[in-house]
Amino acid sequence: MRFFQSLGEVPAGFGPSAVAIGKFDGVHAGHRRVISELRDVAARDSLQATIVTFDRHPLALLNPGSCPPPLVSNAQKVELLARAGVDATVMLAFDRAFSEQSPLEFVERILVDALHAKVVMVGADFRFGNRGSGTVDTLREFGQRFGFAVHVIDDVVEPESDSHNSRRASSTWIRELLAAGRVAEAALVLGHEPTVRGEVVMGAQRGRALGFPTANLSPRSEGFIPGDGVYAAWFTADGVRYGAAVSIGNNPTFDGVPEKQVEAHVLDETIDLYGKIVEVAFVEYIRGQVKYSTIEALIEQIADDETKVRAILGYPEKASTA
Repeated sequence: MRFFQSLGEVPAGFGPSAVAIGKFDGVHAGHRRVISELRDVAARDSLQATIVTFDRHPLALLNPGSCPPPLVSNAQKVELLARAGVDATVMLAFDRAFSEQSPLEFVERILVDALHAKVVMVGADFRFGNRGSGTVDTLREFGQRFGFAVHVIDDVVEPESDSHNSRRASSTWIRELLAAGRVAEAALVLGHEPTVRGEVVMGAQRGRALGFPTANLSPRSEGFIPGDGVYAAWFTADGVRYGAAVSIGNNPTFDGVPEKQVEAHVLDETIDLYGKIVEVAFVEYIRGQVKYSTIEALIEQIADDETKVRAILGYPEKASTA
């Protein structure tokens, strides 16, 4: 996949293209439906399947107080789009100048002059240009003027596991699921396991003292961290995937632990991880955080957690030390 971080990086001869425009936060099932249709149209008409997205949520600039946290970092988003099989991604800086351009400027600069678009795919609620003054109808008018077709993509609807209802696949819904610890359900809407990536940093080494050493992720990790609790997860370091029991929270049994700490106990491995960039892909919620009155009770609970994680991941049972 070719990746451009500005219109200036797009070569003069790029295209013609089929373009899908959106935030693509999480590259979830709804986005994948758009990408699938984009690729089909591009293959049929010999076009470049191209994504236009932004380096931040527009609300981060326009109304920071109501801006939701991203599901993935920009780097993670680019990787997910590449895996989805698009030909090119253009990630534009959503700054003040960008937000103030007119709908006509948006279309001319991006779709016509840079990408030579022949097909443009958007959702039914798509807005563009200064104060969102451009609508799908506006885009269709410009399409007739500049020679591109506009395809409106229907929402992808997924069943809600806790009701008989269905709901539009959206980043908002996924954030709700992750905040509640419902990582397995979030994975269904995402189309992939929710993943956090970050550097392993030095912790208090309490887990090592308890017989369950952990890798602590930096608070500046990429990706949306699920709600507090213990999870079964896959832990990837240096391209190798391991099973892991992961704790998120402030470890209420001990005082002075920072909130939202991500600690991963890698099963059956003793490896030097400090300073490495690792990924934690969450599979299933095990339990909530509990404050234990004794260290012995905590150790017993951690051992039980590990047994459950092994069963969920299909990992071999821990060898007896007797």
